[in-house]
Amino acid sequence: MEIKDTYKTIETPGDEVLFKDRNSKFFGYTFPVSTEEQVKQCIEDLKKQHHSARHWCYAWQIGSEHSRYRVNDDGEPSNSAGQPIYGQIQSFEVTNLLIIVVRYFGGVKLGVGGLINAYRTTAQLALESSKIVEKTININFVVSFEYKDMNKVMRIIKENNIKITNQELELKCNVYISVRKKIADKIKDVFSPLYEIEVKKLED
Repeated sequence: MEIKDTYKTIETPGDEVLFKDRNSKFFGYTFPVSTEEQVKQCIEDLKKQHHSARHWCYAWQIGSEHSRYRVNDDGEPSNSAGQPIYGQIQSFEVTNLLIIVVRYFGGVKLGVGGLINAYRTTAQLALESSKIVEKTININFVVSFEYKDMNKVMRIIKENNIKITNQELELKCNVYISVRKKIADKIKDVFSPLYEIEVKKLED
């Protein structure tokens, strides 16, 4: 069974989109997020921008493997806003992402069916106007060795196209590397011919 080691996300906020239904206006936004703090900040910023709106409904998902999510109807009938927005996150198979839909009430009630359609459509339009990218799930290691083995280590890193994220090159050297999850199990074998070298996985 092949290990899945990629995920889809966005790197920059998407363009603002607008969906109208019977005088109600729904503005949709997407933001890249990796923490709940960032989620709160985005919501606060939009509330300042749209201070006279009626509802700021949203859904987010964070995590490339063990993801967690949250939905919020913000005063709309239960499951008529946050869940339809989250449905689009699932449909587009994206993560580390926040979608906020801001509603200006137009005086005509849309009913639960109308609301579900409006929030789902706005979220879909927002995702379609966002640049979705594919990223790899990487595992980080530290390679520790004596300075005298530097050339051998660097040669192996270069030959295997391994990405270096940081290095401490003194008498005792540490080189921090990042490799795709699907080849992480083999990384120790790559360095095994150099018996004086230690390769240790870094915990997240």
